[in-house]
Amino acid sequence: MSPDSESVDGPDAIRAILGVSRETLARLEALVALVRKWQPAENLVAPATLPEIWRRHVADSAQLVALFPDARRWLDLGSGGGFPGLVLGCLLAGQPGAAIHLVESNGRKCAFLRTATRQIGLPVTVHQGRIETMLAGWSEPVDRVTARALAPLAKLLDLSEPVLATGVPAAFYKGADFVREIDEAALSWGFDLVKHQSRINMDGVILEIRQPVRRDAGSGIGDETR
Repeated sequence: MSPDSESVDGPDAIRAILGVSRETLARLEALVALVRKWQPAENLVAPATLPEIWRRHVADSAQLVALFPDARRWLDLGSGGGFPGLVLGCLLAGQPGAAIHLVESNGRKCAFLRTATRQIGLPVTVHQGRIETMLAGWSEPVDRVTARALAPLAKLLDLSEPVLATGVPAAFYKGADFVREIDEAALSWGFDLVKHQSRINMDGVILEIRQPVRRDAGSGIGDETR
């Protein structure tokens, strides 16, 4: 599917990504309403993107379900205003085994994440704390790790290493500068890589990464596929 027109917003934006039931759409509408309510106080999303919240944030987050439909258990790092984590929760609610884990250090944003989870009724658990601390003793089973607008790729690999080392693949959002980030990360890491063109941002991608291995560990393994 080609990237969607930037003129599309509202529920039609997510329908361009994947089909959703009326119940799912109602959950997403409730989430958008909560974001709009909390936005003036908490700045959950960039103010300039709020008029296009369905396309820029909801549909963008929904790409993960379209790309990886078999994944039911997600770990969202640096969840912020809940994109993609809360959207994943809305889309996967009611599905067997669904479990979305959100890791966020900002207490006020965690308050929003917990409020949305409770009010909408989502299969979401909010973990408040630094990513390094939360993942150091991570034991919850997950199918994939994701992060959106959090850090350069090399840093994301550092942060998520405890989980990725167990064989869990990553799905990281990246913008127009993704080639440079891949090249910089490859100086320290070997990894298997698949680039998925964003359906929302013509210049963006979702990087599917498996089997990252630190090059400075002396193993010499871990091929990078571009």
